[in-house]
Amino acid sequence: MLDISGTSLVLRAPAKVNLSLRILGRRPDGYHDLDTVMQKLDLCDVVTLTLTDEPGIALHCPDSDLPEDCSNIVWRAAETFLAVCEWGKGGVDITLEKNIPVAAGLGGGSSDAGTVLAGLNRLFGAGFSVEKLIAIARPLGADVPFFVTDHGAVRAEGIGDRMYPVQSLKNCTVVLANPGFSVSTRWVYEKYALTMIAKDSKLCDCQKNMAHNLPCAGGNDLERVTIYFYPEIEVLKQKLLNVGASSVLMSGSGPTVFGIFLDEHGGKSALVRQAVQVLQQQKGVKVFVTQPV
Repeated sequence: MLDISGTSLVLRAPAKVNLSLRILGRRPDGYHDLDTVMQKLDLCDVVTLTLTDEPGIALHCPDSDLPEDCSNIVWRAAETFLAVCEWGKGGVDITLEKNIPVAAGLGGGSSDAGTVLAGLNRLFGAGFSVEKLIAIARPLGADVPFFVTDHGAVRAEGIGDRMYPVQSLKNCTVVLANPGFSVSTRWVYEKYALTMIAKDSKLCDCQKNMAHNLPCAGGNDLERVTIYFYPEIEVLKQKLLNVGASSVLMSGSGPTVFGIFLDEHGGKSALVRQAVQVLQQQKGVKVFVTQPV
């Protein structure tokens, strides 16, 4: 029998931003039907997967307060995969190095989970199709299916599991401003009072706007909830606009805000540097300069 213990795989788990986010209704299972455009970024966590002789899962999150047990979505992703593929030749050791802020609207946990599913599929040679991986990812969370795919950007519907590739942002820099605190996605959705949404407000219009360098024109339905409780998010948005960002939006349920700086302005580098300086003057704010994947 082939000895595969000790075989490792090191993977990057990218952050994402929502270029637009519409909530279309609440489902009987408690999730919401969404219509959103998601874009992966080069800000990444690092996931190391190593096969072991010992059965079960060992999770390590160095320099992090994240749990290292079944309460961590990374653990649950590995557990789910092992159950589906009926792996009986040992276990897996997982090391998660966090760079993406936690509970920040950037999909960090979902990305880690999706990356683990895709990585274990490769490491074990399970041969699951992307459609199968999406089916495995779906119960883990609304954003997880996105991260088992290789797409840089998608338009996603349903709970985020029906995806259609779209063109990734190009020729731009994305500046992330995280106010330094976390926001629970579940809490934001609980606070969200669903209002009537006209059919013409869906992302068909957003897609048209994206072609005219207005990638955030579709808006984010969750902004008004999170900003109501945390008005400092609006302050960060305004600071990004004031220094010349072409588009500014809160990502996901927040609280991270992102600004897009287009290369066509020529002085992009100077604008980005100015944005970083201005944002860092705000106490507690974490700033990341990233590129679209």
